[in-house]
Amino acid sequence: MENLPVVDLEAFCQGTPLERQRFIQALGEAFQEVGFVIVRHHRISPDLQAAIYAKTAAFFALPPEVKQRYIVPGTAGQRGYTPPNQEYAKGRDVPDLKEFFHIGPEISDPTDPLYHRLPRNVWPTEVSGFREVMEEAYQRFLETGQLLLEAIALYLGLAPDYFTRRIRNAPSLLRLLHYYPISSETSIPPGATRAAEHEDINLITLLIGASAEGLEVLTRQGEWLAPRVAPDEMVVNVGDMLQRLTNNYLRSTTHRVVLPPPPLCYQPRYSVPFFLHPRPEVSLACLPNCISEANPKQYPDITAEEYLRERLVELRLLPRA
Repeated sequence: MENLPVVDLEAFCQGTPLERQRFIQALGEAFQEVGFVIVRHHRISPDLQAAIYAKTAAFFALPPEVKQRYIVPGTAGQRGYTPPNQEYAKGRDVPDLKEFFHIGPEISDPTDPLYHRLPRNVWPTEVSGFREVMEEAYQRFLETGQLLLEAIALYLGLAPDYFTRRIRNAPSLLRLLHYYPISSETSIPPGATRAAEHEDINLITLLIGASAEGLEVLTRQGEWLAPRVAPDEMVVNVGDMLQRLTNNYLRSTTHRVVLPPPPLCYQPRYSVPFFLHPRPEVSLACLPNCISEANPKQYPDITAEEYLRERLVELRLLPRA
């Protein structure tokens, strides 16, 4: 494999019935065979993408004591700021070399139980326009993700709105990532890297152009592929929740962000993924049409909330019970 498969979202939204069907098939096959796809004509405009990265860099340039004002205790890092070296990939004994900031949904409906359950966002006042840009980004990521999930629902033989109602006001996260620069004075634990090999927790992850290379995807042949992604393209991958829901029919593929050699490691790397989650009460029980004699049920039933908690414990963002 020389690169990830590429699909054009306009074919699904504006194309003929045949073009729309071809998009659904191409997206489904990419998620089934590779677990990753490159999407063109997503809903993040070039101007919005530039603003997102500008505000992200401005926040992480703030002094540590200022950034720490935006730590939100009791949320396992699900809102606000998480300082460097706090997140561990599953099974790793050294933390990833990064810090990040999380933004969740702004729920306006007080009749939704999640209005009272989910933590509130915090907004850095030191970066002008931060909230406005990130709220717009959140909505455009969500819009793109909803369209992709609609196509996946059709690929799986489900109603087109199967995921739509299951992701409404869900705790999806916009993550602003800063892989901080490494200098000769930086103390790096042996084996540490920017993001050790892992699989994502959620349904799908959407990622717009990072500020530097580093993403690598593990192929079925056991080789690490560094995708070639244009600045206006988006990388989308299957998460463990979707893999579990489809009984391994769609693949949650291992990936990582490598620490480059000098002098590239002396430069910061910014990245902005969107982790699209279902509502906490949604069942991740394997879909009946993904279970067969050749592919018996692989997982016990569990809710999205229960599974998320398991994974946050593995990441050491929540203590073990």
